[in-house]
Order: sequence, then structure tokens, then C-alpha cells
Amino acid sequence: MKKLFTSLTIVAAISGIAQTKLPVQGMKYPVTKKINHIDNYFGTAVEDPYKWLEDDRSSETADWVKEQNKLTYGYLEQIPYRNALKARLEKMWNYEKISSPFVEGDYTYYYKNNGLQNQSVLYRKDKSGKEEVFLDPNAFSKDGTTSLAGVDFSEDGSKAAYLLSIGGSDWREVIIINTLTKEVLEEKLVDVKFSGVSWYKNEGFYYSSYDKPKGSELSTKTDQHKLYYHKLGTSQKEDKIIFGLEQKRRYVGGYVTEDDKYLIISASTSTYGNELYIKDLSVENGPIITIVDNFNSDCRIIENEGTKLFIVTDYNAPNKRVVTVDLSNPKQENWKDFIPETEYALSVTVGSKHFFAHYLKDAVAMVKQFDYDGKLIRSIELPGVGSAGGFSGKQKDEVLYYTFSNYFTPGSIYSFNPKTGVSSVYQKPKVDFESANYESKQVFYTSKDGTKIPMIITYKKGTKLDGKNPTILYGYGGFNVSLTPNFSISNAMWLENGGVYAVANLRGGGEYGKKWHDAGTKMQKQNVFNDFIAAAEYLIANKYTSKQFLAILGRSNGGLLVGATMTQRPDLFKVALPGVGVLDMLRYHTFTAGAGWAYDYGTSEQSKEMFEYIKKYSPVHNVKKGVQYPATLVTTGDHDDRVVPAHSFKFASQLQDKQTGSNPTLIRIDVNAGHGAGKSVSASIQENVDVQAFTLWNMGLKSLK
Repeated sequence: MKKLFTSLTIVAAISGIAQTKLPVQGMKYPVTKKINHIDNYFGTAVEDPYKWLEDDRSSETADWVKEQNKLTYGYLEQIPYRNALKARLEKMWNYEKISSPFVEGDYTYYYKNNGLQNQSVLYRKDKSGKEEVFLDPNAFSKDGTTSLAGVDFSEDGSKAAYLLSIGGSDWREVIIINTLTKEVLEEKLVDVKFSGVSWYKNEGFYYSSYDKPKGSELSTKTDQHKLYYHKLGTSQKEDKIIFGLEQKRRYVGGYVTEDDKYLIISASTSTYGNELYIKDLSVENGPIITIVDNFNSDCRIIENEGTKLFIVTDYNAPNKRVVTVDLSNPKQENWKDFIPETEYALSVTVGSKHFFAHYLKDAVAMVKQFDYDGKLIRSIELPGVGSAGGFSGKQKDEVLYYTFSNYFTPGSIYSFNPKTGVSSVYQKPKVDFESANYESKQVFYTSKDGTKIPMIITYKKGTKLDGKNPTILYGYGGFNVSLTPNFSISNAMWLENGGVYAVANLRGGGEYGKKWHDAGTKMQKQNVFNDFIAAAEYLIANKYTSKQFLAILGRSNGGLLVGATMTQRPDLFKVALPGVGVLDMLRYHTFTAGAGWAYDYGTSEQSKEMFEYIKKYSPVHNVKKGVQYPATLVTTGDHDDRVVPAHSFKFASQLQDKQTGSNPTLIRIDVNAGHGAGKSVSASIQENVDVQAFTLWNMGLKSLK
């Protein structure tokens, strides 16, 4: 997903004394109070007894979080191999990680982590090769919860503006420095959200934000995004609003073209479809010119050659294409094909005066190189079957870089010569993991309506298909997001312990273009859950695993996926792991920027038909008494202002109140953590350890091999 977000009668109170005893485990849950709150949707009354947990500033909510974490961590600490898992994951994680380099001014910059540093450090080298630390986010906070959320350099590289995220929040601070001396040049900018910075020459930069909410900044609805220009040497209150004051849009972004001639503006009301504008910066007080005046397609200017614009779009091309048009007459009717649409979903990068077309063939990468005349130069030979990212840079760059990985191959960086097409290994990580011992297999299974769905299953070579393999089934299925083969250290540990890891490419994603995406949206959202359920049934039928050894995992929109499928088919899974999930589908659009997700979900307010459809799958509203749900570990962060933690709080409360049988239903709440970006290494390691320990323990594994 791109971005997120009553008369009361007390029935019961939080109590550390009044507890419900569960059989077998002897689990005792704190009793969460219920408040008699009713919402009315098109004449239908809907109870919301845990609505009070939406108040993230309440001391009662804070007490609830403490009680739940006390219970959860007390449970996890009793798992005998939890510490062994942590020791192993720390050892696997402890290797040097280096990013692709990039040149700004007289320096070459790159990120590096020596292994277990909470945040990666931004280094640089001068022309003599002397290395120094440029920015060390580990010095920003003692516990590693303040992260570097982006950096952009002025035209000559003499100045930089970098963004800070505190406690995982999407709200940012912007610090402006002299790159030579690292001296802070002026007061920081505050309350910046869903934005990078884009410099204009050496004079100032563009950024986007909302007005600071009057209520909680972590949950209050924000829906008027504005593009600002900050001129160096002036205060933030003097920053000029460039776009968004008169035209109310939820998401507005602006960036300056590499030649410093044009400001490109994109504006949208949802996570799909955008208006497109351009402003000639060489003309003082020049007008903002409209290129696209509707939200019916995704359109992005990726390059310009003088007044010739190159646009990647799905306008009249569900799998996307690249078109060209002259600024003198830029409307859609004048667009001409440059890289035509094909049968494969397309994304495009630009560097070294070449275009790189990234295609997905059944979720696997193919890359082709084109020149500025649209001539195909070559199909690039990748190191194997997997995912490739990169092939981007400035026009003057003579070397580009890309990464390659798959589910069992750690990501390596390759240098690429665009003139010769030759790739060379630039940086190969030294991970304590024997990739040669593992393999992936792609299968195509049939969903409920007959649609063929791809899934990649990864496991140790020689794994016996006897139905007894601990298996994690992962999915997302939304927001045009494509799940492609990528390496994960925590998944590598799962494989090492004999686990199977399966990823289903569900409808709602972008693996097959816009039609695939749309087939999993609004009143077709159930397709996504059916696809996931069918994936589980395939794994069981083909003896990769069985119900006793099957866990489902998903985060954000994937958390919704897990919540919906576990409530629809509680009999099919042993363990459910919904992370930072969108779980109250009747109210998601009332928090932060959540209303922008309506293209995928619809909202409970738009029509009776849509309300009834959403209510049928909304996880919070479909937990029933008398049902044994899978062992469930809900995970979230108390500073998540994209998918607010109230979603997870409510779902966990419903499960604890109604669960039948012995399966535990717990919630693990990271403190000073957000939706996931910028999370410290130590916190990431501990969360992954706890998820795997909980999963294996509830599959009945009393010890590790």
C-alpha cells in the first residue's frame, strides 16, 4: 500500500484480576472492557464495543497495551528455543551490508551497516578514495528508533536536506546542512508527511505535507496534501504553497527534472489514478500546465529531452507503456507510443541516457534496454531467475548498478556498463547461509472461480513431502503491489530449520497489470481471500504440509488478508500471523490518510451494497463465539500512523473474548515503532524471532533439530 490513513455505557472494566482461564495452555487473558457503542450504517446497527481503544492518547489504552505485552512476552519467554533462535538469527544477520553508490558533487555516497547496527550509516568517499561517515542515524537516538528517512542533494552537491522519522512515525523533520562542513544551515522543518525533498538548483527545495492535525497526530484524519517550496534562509512559515490550496487532494508530490527546468506535480485522491501537471521554472511566475486532468489512469513523467516528455502510463494500456509528447500540446490525445504495451506488466527506470524496461513474467524479472529513440539495445542477461532492481541514475553516469536476489539467494549488487551491456559483481554479501542447499519451485493452482494463480514454494533440497513440514504461506493481494522473489534473513532461518516458505501471487497485486489489480478490489475483494485459501488447500493436497503445520502471514493489507481468511476458514490453519493489519474495514477510512485506500476497498459509507459487502469480510466484525480460531499472534507498533494500531487492538480483543478451545490469541505491540520503515535491527530481529518461536511452538515442535 502507498500510504494510510455516541453515547457510551461502561459494561466492564480493564482488570488484572478478573481473568478467563483457557484449557491446556492455562492462558489467562486480562478482561478488556466493553463499551456499548452503536454505529448505524444504512439502517443497520453495528456494535463497536472496543472503540475506546482508538484513543492512542488515553491512559486506559496505554494500560491495556502494558497488560497485553506483559501477557504476550510472558508466554514467549517460556518457549525453550526462543533464545537459540535469537542467537542464530543474530549470527546470520551479522554481515556487512552495502548499498549501490551514487555521486553528488565531489563525493561518492553509499549506505553501509557493519552487521548489527540498528540503522545503516551514510558514508562517502572523496576523489582520492578517503572514506568518512556522512550521517550516522545511530547517533540520533539511544534506542535506534529515530531513522534516516531520505536525503536529497542540491544541484552542485554543496547542500543536503535529510529527513528524520521518530519512533517509526510517518511525520518527518527536515534538516538542512552544508555537505562540506556538515554544519546545520538553518532551523529544521517540522510536520512533513508523505514526502521527499526535491532541490531546485542550490536555492531551495519542494516538499509536501498536511496541516498538523488538531487531534492526535498518530490517528486523526489527514486529507488535504499540499506542495510547498522552501527557500533557503527563510523560515518554514514563509514557505510558499505551490499546489493543493485550492484543489483539495489527499496525496500531492512534486519533483524537479534533472535539467532543473521543470517542476512535475502529481496529485491524487486515492492510491490509484493521478492528475499530472508541469511548470516551467525558467519562466518567472509561469503557469502550472495541466497534462492529465482526471484520476482514471496512473501517469508518471520519467524523463524529458528539452520539451519532449517521456511518460509511463496505463492509459489505454493495462500493462503500461511509455509514451512521448511535446510540452506545447501535452494532452493525452497527443501521446505517441515510445515503448509499446506488451503482455507483461511494465515498470521503467532511467539512467546513463537509456531507458530500462522492467517486465514481470509470472512474477519473475526481465529487463530490456532502450535508447532515446526508442530503439531496443539489448535484453539484459540477469544472474538467474529472481528479482532485479536498479538500473537508474543520472544522465551523465557512465556506470549503473542493480541488485539481484531470489528466495534463497542473498541480494548482490552488480555494476552495469550501458554501452557494452557487461555486468560485474560489485558487492556480494557474506551471509552464513548455504544457498546451494535450497530450491524454489513455481506452481500454478486453481482458485475458486477457476483462475490460475502462481505461487513460488521454497524449501531445503530433499524435503520429504509427507505433510509434516512447518510451512509459512505469505501473501499481500492489493494496491497493485507485486510480490517478487527476494531474500530475507529471517526466512532463511525458517528454511534452515526445515520450514517451507510459500508466496502466492494473489489478485489485487500488480503481477499481471491493472486487470489483475482490479480483479481484487472493491466488490471483487473476496477473490483475494479465495486465492489465498486455495493456495493453502494446494499445499495441503500436495503434501507440502498439513493443517497442523500451516501458518499464514501477511502485513498491512496482508494483515487484512490473514484476518479475513482465518475468520472465514479457521479450520484450515494452525497459526495466523496478522501484522500491522487493516482489520476494522468499516472505519479504516476515518484514520490518517486511510480514505485514500478507497480505490482498493470502497468504504462503508458510499452505499448500502458496499457496506454489506465489506462487513461480510471485515475481520473485526466476523469473529464469532463458539469457534476455535488458529493460534494467533497479532503484531503492531504503537506509533503506526499509517494503519493505526487500533485495528490490531480491536481484533485481538474480539479474539480473546470469543476464542473457543486451547489456541492462544495474543498481541505483541512494539513501543516507539511504526508501520515498519526505519525499524531498528535489534527490534526487527526480536520480532522475527518471536513470530517464528510462536509459530513453531504452536505447531507442536517442542525442540529444534
